[in-house]
Amino acid sequence: MSYKKIIYRGAGALLLSAPALALADDTLSSGDTAWMLTATALVLFMTIPGLSLFYAGMVRSKNTLSVLMQCFAITALMTILWALYGYSIAFGGDGAYWGGLSKAFLAGVGVDSLSGTIPETVFMTFQMTFAIITPALVVGAFAERMKFSAMLLFMGLWLTLVYAPIAHWVWGGGGWLGGMGILDFAGGTVVHVNAGVAGLVAALVLGRRKGYPGTPMMPHNLTYTIIGAGMLWVGWFGFNAGSELAADGTAGMAMAVTQIATAAAALAWMFSEWMVHGKPSVLGIASGAVAGLVAITPASGTAGPMGAIAIGLIAGVGCFLGATKLKRALGYDDSLDAFGVHGIGGAIGALLTGVFAAPSLGGAGLGVESGSIADQVTVQALGLGATIAYTAVVSFILLKLVDMIVGLRVSEEVEVEGLDISEHDERAYIL
Repeated sequence: MSYKKIIYRGAGALLLSAPALALADDTLSSGDTAWMLTATALVLFMTIPGLSLFYAGMVRSKNTLSVLMQCFAITALMTILWALYGYSIAFGGDGAYWGGLSKAFLAGVGVDSLSGTIPETVFMTFQMTFAIITPALVVGAFAERMKFSAMLLFMGLWLTLVYAPIAHWVWGGGGWLGGMGILDFAGGTVVHVNAGVAGLVAALVLGRRKGYPGTPMMPHNLTYTIIGAGMLWVGWFGFNAGSELAADGTAGMAMAVTQIATAAAALAWMFSEWMVHGKPSVLGIASGAVAGLVAITPASGTAGPMGAIAIGLIAGVGCFLGATKLKRALGYDDSLDAFGVHGIGGAIGALLTGVFAAPSLGGAGLGVESGSIADQVTVQALGLGATIAYTAVVSFILLKLVDMIVGLRVSEEVEVEGLDISEHDERAYIL
């Protein structure tokens, strides 16, 4: 071969490789970005329509639209507040307790800004969907008795003063719980314990529904509920696997353990109910599945498959007891078991994350430097306790403040008539 051909071929190879060389210097990953766009859509799908239908089927027919409206309105309101300042408080800076306001109004979040290997716009929107579903979960605790105006005001304040700061504690740069080594891959404390405790406080402050517990208040459409539960199950893959923020092996394992734990919890609740009440119910297996999804959430990035089975089984039985025996024993009216499933399931998952993250038990590794399961569980318990205490106190204050401004609870006449007509002048069913 002549030297000219060698030169030409060498030059041609260099020109062909130039795009690849340029991309090598660019940290943006099209694969990660494509997955995170999908995951973001899946998490939004969890709230509308998933959670909306799950909750709407469990209330009485006269309150169907009120629950759907609350979830839909929360989606809109949290989107705007997150863009204005919520994202900045959670992820804007490196403070121990909040992220500051440097990214208020999404300052600096443009087409070219990155968060790791994905556009920051995608990361911001993904985290927005978490800020949407968390207050929507709270709705289940006070369903059928809170004013729509009070709900909007409370949720706006709650996102600002509770959700966004706690998200920063765990996930934000310099957050004090994250710095201690807490493991909360996708929101056991930030989302589920946070929402469950706020829901319990709201249920206690508002009081029981008229007639509870003597008057039967059966779910009016369990078809909606099981469809909603199925949507939550599917969407949760975006919730958990998406929290890796990349399309890699950890995301794959997060998807696997999410499926396994959910199935284990669904079966655990179903068989528990079967033994106690004589028959397995559709509401029971759907609730068990959600309990498994909740419990595996903080552990989804660190637990292995066998750990996922253990977490699912424990959560299924624990949430069954919490949503039935505990609620009846203490007498509080958690309308749709927001605390029974999300509060208790989130706590179980948060603590067991510290156990099943251990490599000796098939996990991916502990977050504390000592590598001790006991030390990790201690950190998990500290994060759990801090979240419970802060959420309970601030939620209580906010509820009392809202009650002073617009009043929390609808009148007895309105409650009897139903919130669909009284609050929205519409009916779910025209028969």
